[in-house]
Amino acid sequence: MTAKPTTIDEYLATVRPDQRAALSRLRRAIRAAAPDADECITYGLPGFRLHGRALVAFGARPSHCAFYPMSDTTIADHKDRLGAFETSKGTIRFQPGKPIPAALVRILVKSRIDEISAMRNRARTPGKSRVKRKPVSVARGTDVPQARLRRRFR
Repeated sequence: MTAKPTTIDEYLATVRPDQRAALSRLRRAIRAAAPDADECITYGLPGFRLHGRALVAFGARPSHCAFYPMSDTTIADHKDRLGAFETSKGTIRFQPGKPIPAALVRILVKSRIDEISAMRNRARTPGKSRVKRKPVSVARGTDVPQARLRRRFR
């Protein structure tokens, strides 16, 4: 059994030479667009993280290479620019001989960075709780918070 790659270089060593060249160009374009992002292996694919969140990933299959923006919103927002590539909800597929242009990769990565920044800003909004707990009515008609009920009735 082959060990799973733990770095992008290990992953690239396992793919065909033409795919390796295309994915290396893609990696450089991502790095140029997001210099603060960290390289990682996410979901078994080489990718980049920004502020602890998956930014983008890429990979190779036997019949194609793929770029994963990790967001269906990003793909939907740039659908008109992606007409030359096969797309699905979260994937942009391309052939090693016809890679995604670096300028388009830069646009997609910047869009993802903006999306992650917006998520971080929403999470930091003061005074707003993400979860509103409602009291649970028990047999006697008293209101007891859910966490207390869970401890009591285990």
